[in-house]
Amino acid sequence: MKRKRELDVDFIGGQEPLTKDEEKALSEFFRQKKDNVSKRSSNRMKLTKSKKQNV
Repeated sequence: MKRKRELDVDFIGGQEPLTKDEEKALSEFFRQKKDNVSKRSSNRMKLTKSKKQNV
């Protein structure tokens, strides 16, 4: 027989909507994170291309 699992979920902060400043801060954070990921992937592509040319 399957037992139903109950999740213990915690909430961080209240249930009120975000303020404009909070929305702006989150948007900036995710934009920077996306830029960092794309920079790393472009650097890897450059390294991979240079390794292939050296072989």
